[in-house]
Amino acid sequence: MTTAILALSILAGGPPLTKPVEHPFRVTDSAMIVDAVLNGKPTTYMFDTGFSGVIVMDAPIDIGKPDGTMTLRDFVGSFQAETVSVKSLQLGPLNVDPTGMTVVKQPSGRMSESYNTHCDGIMGLEVISRYVTEINFEKRKFIFYPDSYDISKRTPDNQKTFLAKMLPKGGNSMELEVKTKDGQSMYLALDTGNGFYATTHKDVLERVGIWKPGQEVEFMTQAMVASGAVESFYMLMPEVNIYGVPVKSSVWSIIDLPSSDAAHDGTVGFGFLKNFNITFDMKRRRVWLERWTDKVENEPVAEIGIGAFYDQRSDRTIIYDVSPKSPAEKAGIKPGDLLLGVDGEEPRELSFRALNKLFEGEKGSKVKLVTSRNGQILRYEVERAYLINGLPKND
Repeated sequence: MTTAILALSILAGGPPLTKPVEHPFRVTDSAMIVDAVLNGKPTTYMFDTGFSGVIVMDAPIDIGKPDGTMTLRDFVGSFQAETVSVKSLQLGPLNVDPTGMTVVKQPSGRMSESYNTHCDGIMGLEVISRYVTEINFEKRKFIFYPDSYDISKRTPDNQKTFLAKMLPKGGNSMELEVKTKDGQSMYLALDTGNGFYATTHKDVLERVGIWKPGQEVEFMTQAMVASGAVESFYMLMPEVNIYGVPVKSSVWSIIDLPSSDAAHDGTVGFGFLKNFNITFDMKRRRVWLERWTDKVENEPVAEIGIGAFYDQRSDRTIIYDVSPKSPAEKAGIKPGDLLLGVDGEEPRELSFRALNKLFEGEKGSKVKLVTSRNGQILRYEVERAYLINGLPKND
């Protein structure tokens, strides 16, 4: 996941709009992709409202010399990166005021692989926070409105339309309330860059009474955040109310470490948000959600319990994680094994997401793997299972 809450400042002001302006975006299975022109260079980004800055540039594109540094923060850690000043930034017909904006240079060349499409980096909330902005997932376009467009005066029906209040302070994220069935509150940022349905921390669940202190995690795995891999697990959540929307059940990703900032309980991600057309107003601190799909819950997904990636330096696809108690562990697969084939496909020809999607499927279905350990070829047929904490045992 890029999943990332990065503590940067948002500047006020910007060029006023006199009429709505539109700009299209594309949708993958877990992300929004938007085109822009940065310092005169055509570029493409994963759009991430959970990143409070302007752009993290992943590709080695020459947009100017670095002229500063910045501290970035994600779910669990922080790190330093060089920055480049923004001289111009266009989203189609929208000329964004670049005053005070900077780009974080963090080239790895892996962003396209991560999102299974061409991607030069991540674009964040600061780019659009000066406007009343609609993210229209139904028609796959941004709509930027004049400041006079006041969503706070709308009346929701709380069935298809919902009006949520942001926390009354802060400008680097959209923190909104999520309530348990017992009325306990969590505040989770609206985060289009989080590819999961929602992500929080185990200690947050303990605070609201969903997780008991000392309760054992049956199925543990790893999640990728900006600062690296962290221990995490999937959990079937009981009934919750997300931003005013009732959700009977959903599968969340739970980080097994405390948050890097006590003020953040986590984020609501793409898996939930893609079901809505979302209009937000940072100045009036309101978010309007209009549901356009028939269902907002997500379903459990069966898997075999491994994570793998292609390592360019060694020209090998490496299994970096094997979940304890998973079908893969029971079959004898180990971290560090080389992955040579998945159902007859060459793994190094696949993107990171496309490869790991092959491990998922219907419960009881099987996947054939070919691996190598110390030069020995090993073959497996592994049955997919639910590795989700809190599922009834007969599921």
